[in-house]
Amino acid sequence: MTSDILEEMKQAVIKGKMKEIKALAERALAEGIDPKDIIFDSLSKGMAVVGEKYETKEYYLPQVLLAAQTMYGALDVVLPKLKVDTTAKIPAKVVISVIEGDVHDIGKNIVKAMLTGAGFTIYDLGKDVPVKTIIEKTKTENAQIIATSTLMTPTLAGMKDIENALKEADMKGTVKTIIGGGATSKEFARRIEADAWAYDAVEGVRVINDLLK
Repeated sequence: MTSDILEEMKQAVIKGKMKEIKALAERALAEGIDPKDIIFDSLSKGMAVVGEKYETKEYYLPQVLLAAQTMYGALDVVLPKLKVDTTAKIPAKVVISVIEGDVHDIGKNIVKAMLTGAGFTIYDLGKDVPVKTIIEKTKTENAQIIATSTLMTPTLAGMKDIENALKEADMKGTVKTIIGGGATSKEFARRIEADAWAYDAVEGVRVINDLLK
């Protein structure tokens, strides 16, 4: 039964069953389930539940990271089989990174997992990333969103530099920016003219969806 295996995979993500997920993904494909259904009707829904559990403090960072790694394990199997429908609306592209000078990327990785689960196309530049690299990648991929984070006050200036670089490149407004991380705030986002700020990964997905409306 199609619904059984999809439910099993969803539960595997929620419970972080990394050892089981690849075999389940292979079984789902062998049963002829569309990769798109696996991603959106199973993995995505699993990550959404994990997001809710994180929000209500039922889950903490370790559980979220384990769920994310489990989801990526399934995506490794499923994504190569995904047929791209060129007539379909392309999911929004997000360039995500930790700003130059900061190497703390747990938060960024959780946001990436949540956004991947929500169906976004993610370009993860990693941590300690120069502004120039972020802007160049955004141009190359024609991305709609730049998401950056930092936990450190000295690196906040880099976020302002992104806004300035977008203005200089005449991309401000076309490309939306969202910032997050322990050193940031809604007030700081307003001050540097970022489009949005998010308190955590769950809010980040909601805010990015709003920015794209």
